Amino acid sequence: MRPLRVVSWNVNGIRACEKKGLVRYLDRCRADIVGLQEVRALPAQVPASVRRKRLHQIYAPAERLGYSGVALLSKRPPEQHATALAHRFDVEGRLISARFGKLSVFSAYFPKGSGSLRDNSRIPYKLAFDAALRRALKPRIAAGERILVMGDFNTAFAEIDLARPKQNHENSGFRPEERRALGQWFRAGWVDTFRALQPEGGHYTWWSQRLGLREKNVGWRIDYVLASPAAMPFVRAAFIHKDVLGSDHCPIGVDLNPKILE
Repeated sequence: MRPLRVVSWNVNGIRACEKKGLVRYLDRCRADIVGLQEVRALPAQVPASVRRKRLHQIYAPAERLGYSGVALLSKRPPEQHATALAHRFDVEGRLISARFGKLSVFSAYFPKGSGSLRDNSRIPYKLAFDAALRRALKPRIAAGERILVMGDFNTAFAEIDLARPKQNHENSGFRPEERRALGQWFRAGWVDTFRALQPEGGHYTWWSQRLGLREKNVGWRIDYVLASPAAMPFVRAAFIHKDVLGSDHCPIGVDLNPKILE
């Protein structure tokens, strides 16, 4: 039985990524559900080559043009979907959730904490988004729902998750308060699917665009697929498609037993 493939990718602008192979990747990755982050476009601005794909497409753009935004693409239409968490986050296009049978999937784009001046001024906002989403999901995980939360969390959890941890302890993305917030997901029972199945280091999902860092694999693992305890038994494989270009992030995903929908 063919697995159900779920893929997540911060495309760093869907219009730019489309010019660099997004549609080719969608064609060959055989994903049943795709979450995109940092779409940075209104639905009407999404390239026609993407809109023509025979996929059900949901977009949650930011009010600010060319900023943030998430999307969820799927081969089958969801029974339900939502884009609301709280107004202060919804205006930035941070979240889409959709239900497919007994599986709920979230495409989430956690805020960067660094701020436009790289002064870590957005960390409180980032932590507030994190807490609001965990709070909203708490009764659902307690009820035994099958849920995947995937996307760009903008945080590397442990030293194994970035190439240069010692140089980054004071930088947003690896500060103690951000790592503690991500740790609260795990303490609540959520499973980092990739790390659960791939314990070794050297696997990253984002590389600075400074010359040569991606080629040297000097990166960060800040994109995740988290599975609820009820969803984790259906996870067959977890992967990072590190050789897929088109963004400063690469796609990540999981293969699931399709019975997770039933």
